[in-house]
Formats: sequence, C-alpha cells, structure tokens
Amino acid sequence: MMNANAVRPLAALDPLETASIDELRATQLKRLKWSLKHAYDHVPFYRQAFDTAGLHPEDIQHLEDLAKLPFTTKADLRNHYPFGLFAVPKRDIVRIHASSGTTGQPTVVGYTQNDINVWADVVARSIRAGGGRPEDTLQNAFGYGLFTGGLGAHYGAERLGCSVVPMSGGQTEKQVQLLRDFQADIIMATPSYMLNIADEIERQGIDPRELPLRLGIFGAEPWTDSMRATLEQRLGIDALDIYGLSEVIGPGVGMECLETKDGPTLWEDYFYPEIIDPATGEVLPDGEYGELVFTSLTKEALPIIRYRTRDLTRLLPGTARPMRRIDKITGRSDDMLIIRGVNVFPTQIEEQLLTIEALTPHYEIEVSRQGNLDMVQIRVEAASNDIARDPVLCEQLAGELQHAVKTYVGISTRVEVCGVEEVMRSVGKARRVKDLR
Repeated sequence: MMNANAVRPLAALDPLETASIDELRATQLKRLKWSLKHAYDHVPFYRQAFDTAGLHPEDIQHLEDLAKLPFTTKADLRNHYPFGLFAVPKRDIVRIHASSGTTGQPTVVGYTQNDINVWADVVARSIRAGGGRPEDTLQNAFGYGLFTGGLGAHYGAERLGCSVVPMSGGQTEKQVQLLRDFQADIIMATPSYMLNIADEIERQGIDPRELPLRLGIFGAEPWTDSMRATLEQRLGIDALDIYGLSEVIGPGVGMECLETKDGPTLWEDYFYPEIIDPATGEVLPDGEYGELVFTSLTKEALPIIRYRTRDLTRLLPGTARPMRRIDKITGRSDDMLIIRGVNVFPTQIEEQLLTIEALTPHYEIEVSRQGNLDMVQIRVEAASNDIARDPVLCEQLAGELQHAVKTYVGISTRVEVCGVEEVMRSVGKARRVKDLR
C-alpha cells in the first residue's frame, strides 16, 4: 500500500499553467510580498540593501514596484561565500550545490526540503511541457554532483513518474549502448554533448530512427535554432530548450513547449522575470532585448531578489501557456566579445558555420592581439576526413565561412578547417572561446 505521505507522480497540469493573467499576477504579487519579507527578515545583506535604498518590503504593493529595489549580482553571492545569503539555519538545509568556481569564488546555493519539492515540480512540469509522460524512460546525461543539472533533472523526471537512467555526462560509447539497450524515450543533456552522442551513434553504424528516442531536452548553454535543426535532422527527435540557472533554482526555470517550439515558457508563478538595459539598469518593456533578471517567489533557503543573470534575451507573450516566454538566449553580457569595436557572441558564428553542410558544429574561437589589432581564428571540424584531406576544398570552405562571418557578423577572421575529432569535445558546458588578449 502506498504511504499516504508519499509524493505522487505529477501527471496533470498545474492549475496556474492555464490560469488567467489576472489570476497569475495576483499569485505573483502575493508570493512576492512573502519573499521580500522573508529575505528582509532573515538575510542581513538584503536588510541592509533595502534600508540603504530607503525601502521596506511593505513599500512594494504592485509588481511594478519591484523596479525600486536594488539588484543582486553573482559578485554578491561570491562575497558572502559560502552561506552568508542563506535565510534559514543550517539544520533546515537538505542540499547544497555550487558552481565550479573556475572564474572566481564558487557561488553556493542551498535548498530546504520544500525548495527541493518545488524544484522537482517545475522540472516535472518542464518535461511534461516538452511531451514527456510518466510511462517514459529518460536517460539523464547532465552531470551529477555540485552542478545542478544532473540532480535537478533526475528529481523532476522521477516526480513526473518517468523511469530514470542516471547516466551523467561522459562515457559516450556507453551512452549509446544504454540508449539502445534501455530503450530511452527522452534524453537530457547539454546540446554540445548531444552532438558528441550523435557522432558516436553514427560511428557505431546505428540508425537513430530505429531507436525509440523521440525527445531531447537540452540546456545549460546557449544554442541556436540552427543547432536545433541539426540535432533533429541527425537524430529524428524533437529538440527542446530547458532554461535555468543555479542561483535561481537550477534547470526548470523555463521550458519550451512541444506544440510551439518558440522559446522557453517561464514558470512565472515561481520566478518573476524582468528585462533591463544592461548599461543603465532601466526596466524595458516586453519585446525589447536586454538582460534577464529574476526574483524568486517561493524559495526558502536562498531567496534571490532581482538577480542579474547576464543572459541576453527578451520577454514575449505566452503561446502554449499564458505565462510569458523568453526568446533564444543570444549570449551572456559577460561572454560578449568586443572585436575592433563590434559586439560578437559565439552563437552568431555558430549560426553561420551551421549553414555550411561540409562543416560540423564542433568549433572553437581564439582571440588574440597583434599590435593594436584584435585577431580572431576559428577552428572548425570538417564533416569527414576526406574533406579535411583535400586542401583545395578546405581553403574553399574556410573562405566561405570567412565571407559569411564578415557579411552577417561584421568581423574579419582566419578559419582553419580541421579533421574529425581534432576540436576538443565537451561532456558538459561547451567552452568555445579562448581569449588570449
């Protein structure tokens, strides 16, 4: 007999997924007021920030009033490492995750049991929005450990009722073996790592359309619609974008819906979004491009108020759900390269190389300086070693990519066409850029 207190699979739509905009806004405001008071009462950093701004949680009576409050940045989390922004005592923390800290002090996030339950709910909601069902088998190729992707996806898939294969990242040959042997319907991974899996499927001579795999849920790094088309064509699946970041909760902040594939729907009943001008901090109207900012509405352990994600996108009206969507992330404001005065994102270059069939999506960009001039070199793999061994064809392909980048991105580059597997592979988030300046 099932324990009456056990968590049941989340098979039905949450009422707020189909609520009216008025109902949604009323829920957001109620939860926002709680979250602001919770942060003010229990986190000295927020109390001081509010007091310095001459504001008290009770001053926020409308959602638009949120713009009066100061921002939270990644630097604030690092400056209060490890637990300085937690709003509950250590005894109430059931899980701790952290960033890798490769670019500085790690950022640490904590979860109460209720936070974990909410996280599982929003990831389950996300998988279901992508077409996942309780009877599905889901292979989880997100990395387990301090990175939030693996366990976030795992708990959400189990919450939905799926059978989970906790493969984690790496062991690409075994990934393919288990996709075949365990008959997974869904896979979750970074899009760059899924390319590696697709390569291995082809290397083993497997027809991907003979696998039951029908859905890929990909996230943790920016990727383009051209990349979606490549994955769908090579694997015969629907490829959808899941959005999230550790500081807000992890994966499951938003998810593309299968019926529209038009950008992740944000689960606004848990995370309130704003778009701001990255330079001035001014809130921009829906539809304008800027930096995405989130305020948590229910988080207990680590409430986050107006967190600057550095992700660049825009808010769009809801389609498959009443909640708003975000456009594809064009990049991060801190990933933007300035090349001879031109703002460049790696995804812009990716879009151009994906238009050339004889090149693969495996690439890296190296930026250096000669004298006072910025120099950009792109190393990209040929689709086959036969192509790579033909110097005339390689020169032609390099020229074609150089021309496309110059025309559509606005910068001059050098292009090297490499042989198969000569560009370093990723099993997690891809590192596309080496900036040597």
